[in-house]
Amino acid sequence: MAKVLLLNGSPHAHGSTVTALEEMITVFHAEGVETELVQVGNKAVRGCISCDRCAQLGRCVFNDDPVNELAPKLEAADGLVVGSPVYFGSPNGTLLALLDRLFYSTSFSKVMKVGATVVSCRRGGNTASFDVLNKYFTITGMPVASSTYWNQIHGFNAEDAKKDLEGLQTMRNLARSMVFLMRAIEAQRALTGLPELEHRYFTSFPDGK
Repeated sequence: MAKVLLLNGSPHAHGSTVTALEEMITVFHAEGVETELVQVGNKAVRGCISCDRCAQLGRCVFNDDPVNELAPKLEAADGLVVGSPVYFGSPNGTLLALLDRLFYSTSFSKVMKVGATVVSCRRGGNTASFDVLNKYFTITGMPVASSTYWNQIHGFNAEDAKKDLEGLQTMRNLARSMVFLMRAIEAQRALTGLPELEHRYFTSFPDGK
């Protein structure tokens, strides 16, 4: 059975962001996909300090927040949904700190895990936040699921979000796209395995030329 990990990057456990995520969960369950929703936006998460200790430890050097707890959940998942509110045209800073460390400190392959971003806002800043979060997927070989509009929902709170019928529809279609992609990838994996990846070159120009 496929499994999707969903992260609520809002500090509000019952707000507009989780309303969007729960709309996706209804589709996942109807399709027989296992889900786990983790509340992360209300945690105290420090940023990455680029110490590279994770290369020796196999985990982030800081062990007092959800990053290392989430690592095995992400490794076991076939898909990842990251939800965030929009703050000043950008995702929640706590969520960004968590994702920086989670993606950097984990050595397991994320190739062909399906990723999706969900953003909630009152009015604007949604597409900018959407772009920021999708970059975690596209740098790690994760296919990005799409929907029938940008993956956004509008409203100050859950009651507002439930009035955004197009936003909720977008979430349902997004979930269906994720299910299709996960199944297609698993079917192809059984036939040919994962695509071959090159890691020969690393642009740095240390000689200054």
